[in-house]
Amino acid sequence: MEERLSAAGGELLAQVRAGVATVTLNRPAALNALTFGMLQGLDSWLDLWERDDAIRMVVLRGAGEKAFCAGGDVRGLHKQATTAGGQHRFFEVEYALDYRIYKYPKTIVALMDGIVMGGGMGIAQGARVRLVGSRTRMAMPETAIGLFPDVGASHFLSRCPGEVGIYLGLVGPTINAADAVYANLADVNVAVGESAPAELPALREAIDRHFSQPSIASIIASLRAESDPRFAPWAAKTLEAFTKKSPTLLCVALEQLRRGRELGLADCFRMELNLINRCFEQGDFVEGIRALLVDKDNQPRWNPPRLAEVRPADVESFFTPRWPREQHPLAALA
Repeated sequence: MEERLSAAGGELLAQVRAGVATVTLNRPAALNALTFGMLQGLDSWLDLWERDDAIRMVVLRGAGEKAFCAGGDVRGLHKQATTAGGQHRFFEVEYALDYRIYKYPKTIVALMDGIVMGGGMGIAQGARVRLVGSRTRMAMPETAIGLFPDVGASHFLSRCPGEVGIYLGLVGPTINAADAVYANLADVNVAVGESAPAELPALREAIDRHFSQPSIASIIASLRAESDPRFAPWAAKTLEAFTKKSPTLLCVALEQLRRGRELGLADCFRMELNLINRCFEQGDFVEGIRALLVDKDNQPRWNPPRLAEVRPADVESFFTPRWPREQHPLAALA
């Protein structure tokens, strides 16, 4: 017997058959970016299937051939941020859902085919089985739009080998399936034959040397001093990437990922919700979305515009607790 379900106006579909519930993120034209309705719909279905003894497995996939999920619906968030402020609830629901996937009592499988970024990583990294293939293109590019790597990246990036997670979170490069497995961001590469080789292992020596530096300024200085011909082209490309990002959020992201190494999963999500609220106040996130995704002038006006102007107190303000622990919106996470 087969059952078909639909939620969020058809943006979320499910097929239940032989004990397996297959969920399809159904916004292919938007690279299956997550809307608030999709988050709520998936959470409701997980409730239903957790109580259903006939369901033994949940499979997450994306519609179309281009993407599993390219992230959250940031254009929608930009509209909310400039009007009613409902964006805060989006992140509360998203982070709680991401956490739930880690703790779900039944097997969840994420088919990370095509583009996997941001919010797509959030719903995939907690899956018990994370599959990648020849079309997988994975990244956490949030610093490009004045944000930090969220959706649990404090946990999953900080637990990559060596300084690889710091590099991926600060610079936001796109990696293939082999590198995803190498970085502990996927379990199995199902690509056959034409699969591209991993690039991170050959860069690991340089990544660990540069990204273990104590600050963004010292990481940049270390990259500028790179003289090994094996790594000099990569170092130049990395430096160019740094020039386009919010100086403040680069500093915040480095602090966030290093703190994440010492925190449990639930506290990582609680920290990130604290950070996201400060991001909307500070302004670089809204400005980054405007410049790169809405107006597309690619000229974000960061506040402040230069790294030398970012004060330690500016960074620390992101980590100042906004709520007593028992009143935190994510207090219920174990």
